[in-house]
Amino acid sequence: MTLRLPERFFIAGTDTGIGKTMTAAILMAGLKGTYWKPIQSGHAQGSDTGWIMTVTGLPKHHFHPETYRLSRPLSPHAAARADGLCIDLEAFALPECTGPLIVEGAGGIMVPLNEKAMITDLIKHLGLPVLLVAKSGLGTINHTLLSLEQLKRREIAVAGIVLNGEPNPENREAIADYGKVPLPAEIPPLGRVDAKMLAACFQQYFQ
Repeated sequence: MTLRLPERFFIAGTDTGIGKTMTAAILMAGLKGTYWKPIQSGHAQGSDTGWIMTVTGLPKHHFHPETYRLSRPLSPHAAARADGLCIDLEAFALPECTGPLIVEGAGGIMVPLNEKAMITDLIKHLGLPVLLVAKSGLGTINHTLLSLEQLKRREIAVAGIVLNGEPNPENREAIADYGKVPLPAEIPPLGRVDAKMLAACFQQYFQ
């Protein structure tokens, strides 16, 4: 199945730390659109927005500020509580921009934002299709298919899946087979990250 990236989409994950930000950086290097991370937890350790700005070399006007910048590297609901806040879905609105818009989530798709809402509720609120990022290794078939099932239940369109990690043909084939969703990229561990390398990755995996 061929991937057709929509002009505006939400990068969601099956888990945390599985390569959403790297995927966003590759797409920003290639598309040169607008990047928005609605919720940043643990900003004292540095922000995903700042890192992508640095490695892509794109100017500041390509980046939209976070709606919530939370101090602790926790699940959004817990990080907000620690900061004396409660995340409100109505606080989120798509930025006005021209060209591609890449929105990156926080953690996995069922990470809670407050007492009732999850990342899936934020995706529904924004009305965006999803590019789902998953790891390539052991356990990914289960996690990815469960995530696809949950997105389907919420009637959220899935544009495709990106796998990150050491190439695993068996896992890739199983996810493509059972998930029935385009799987354009299996991105191996990358060395030094810079704008040239990211642009080359975009050409290889998304063109």
